[in-house]
Amino acid sequence: MKTVNIPGADEREKQFFCELMSFMRPRLHRSNQAQRRLGRRAKMRAILLAFFLISSLQASLLPGGKASPWRETRKGSCVQCCDSTGQPASTTSSRYIRMTSDSAYSLPKVRPTIDITILKGEKGETGSTGLSGPEGKAGQPGLRGLNGWKGQKGQLGPPGHSCKQYYVAFSVGRRKPLHSSDYYQHVTFDTEFVNLYKHFNMFTGKFFCYVAGVYFFSLNVHTWNYKETYLHIMRNDTQAAILYSQPSERSIMQSQSLMLDLREGDEVWVRMFKRERENAIYSEESDIYIIFNGHLIKPAVE
Repeated sequence: MKTVNIPGADEREKQFFCELMSFMRPRLHRSNQAQRRLGRRAKMRAILLAFFLISSLQASLLPGGKASPWRETRKGSCVQCCDSTGQPASTTSSRYIRMTSDSAYSLPKVRPTIDITILKGEKGETGSTGLSGPEGKAGQPGLRGLNGWKGQKGQLGPPGHSCKQYYVAFSVGRRKPLHSSDYYQHVTFDTEFVNLYKHFNMFTGKFFCYVAGVYFFSLNVHTWNYKETYLHIMRNDTQAAILYSQPSERSIMQSQSLMLDLREGDEVWVRMFKRERENAIYSEESDIYIIFNGHLIKPAVE
């Protein structure tokens, strides 16, 4: 084996270079006739080899234009190209060593995936109700709802008080004339036309109110010639209305009426009032000229 003088190279490197040249020399001096005999098969191998070299060159670069770790390692350190006996290793074995030792050529790790829906169990039972939260603020009142259905007729109420009669009426008269002998003189009546439930007392000449409410009263008298007629319709001890007629040579019929809102226990009656002049009212035994009437219009409680 010939040696080659390479400046700066040691004996091992010179020997490797000589072996490489001896391996490549027969291929370099192959005649053109032998190359033509390869024919189409040699061309296909050359195309595949070129494609393989281009693929290796593209794979040696990482994304972003950086060199692969294999090339960086190759720049700073040596890659074993000889076996343990010192003989050059074959190209296939050297490529296998580089691909297995470089992480860029390592086989991908297969990680199995598990479909969680297959392992899903059945729906569990409903849990117990939790504790109630704090009470919130009161909201605004809502709109008024619709009117409900008409209710059923109620039961019959208890009977009223036996003394509470809601029909009250009286009409009484006087047949005898009356002259005032005192400052105030009570007028009584001797004839009873109507007296429901005896609410008018013929002995005292007063109407006693058993049923509170609104009442209508009227007083009719006949005046006396040349005498004054002056009477009061009294409510308890207070005068409620006055019936008055001046002295005249002719006697006339005079009347007064009013309505009173009475309470239970009130009394209504008639009195004569004497002043400087003589006061009198006229009547006869055969004809009645003095009449006092009263009746209930509306009770206070229905």
